[in-house]
Amino acid sequence: MKAVIQKGYDYIELWQESMKDRKGHIPERLRDDQAEEAFWASMMEKKTSHKPDPYTIAVQQELLPLLHSDDNVLEIGPGWGNYTFAIADKARKLTGIDSSKSIVEFLDSQAAAKGVRNMELICDKWESDKEREKYDVVFGFNCFYRMYDIGKALLKMNESANRLAIAGMTTGPEKPHYMELHQMGYSINLRRRDYIHILNVLHQLGIMASCKMVKLQSRKSYSSYEQLVKDNITKILDAHYDVQEVERVLRKYVIEKNGTYEYVYPFHAALMYWEPVSM
Repeated sequence: MKAVIQKGYDYIELWQESMKDRKGHIPERLRDDQAEEAFWASMMEKKTSHKPDPYTIAVQQELLPLLHSDDNVLEIGPGWGNYTFAIADKARKLTGIDSSKSIVEFLDSQAAAKGVRNMELICDKWESDKEREKYDVVFGFNCFYRMYDIGKALLKMNESANRLAIAGMTTGPEKPHYMELHQMGYSINLRRRDYIHILNVLHQLGIMASCKMVKLQSRKSYSSYEQLVKDNITKILDAHYDVQEVERVLRKYVIEKNGTYEYVYPFHAALMYWEPVSM
């Protein structure tokens, strides 16, 4: 049931091409399972308890009404559990699948600490060839970044869902100082893949998904000016640039108060959801 796409508009190929960096290489974390595990192991070392990112509350308010209390839900790539425990609290059962052993161990320990008994965790890649069970709802948020064959991964979500499949992703706009610098001629490492790629892949596969945009806000505080600058020049690709000019643009978007620096800017989450389609 694959829709006919004009040459040059294969969105699966576009997704795969966008996985490459500007030198034409796929970054190490995206191709090396050990490098990816090392990253998550270092992240989990800093986590002493489960604490969702602040923005997830607004996303949960849109996500949870899509679930039923008697649903058996599969969550793909739960990470440190931004949605995991909220889903487990709403649904009859939650199964989480993640390729990182460190994440699975962390979530397992947090489930035990919280007394959550309707959760099962699997350490595996969703995109592997292993056959999966059927679930009422299949959900994944910000979990697609390593999935080279995005079409296969989304079809697997479609095939594994009895009632609903939900694919979520945070999206822009980019931080405003980066966009201003980009307009001034600076080379900026802007995001290359976004929710619209997934929406287009779904369309290419013959799946007409609904898309809900959720308005979010990022609020980050820095205890020093040096840390503010260091954290907000990482996307500049130019080997040499005017430091004073960059800092002047950055300061336009930052509020200084009592020796701290606060950067507040809007961004969004996209929730794409559909009833399973027979292929």
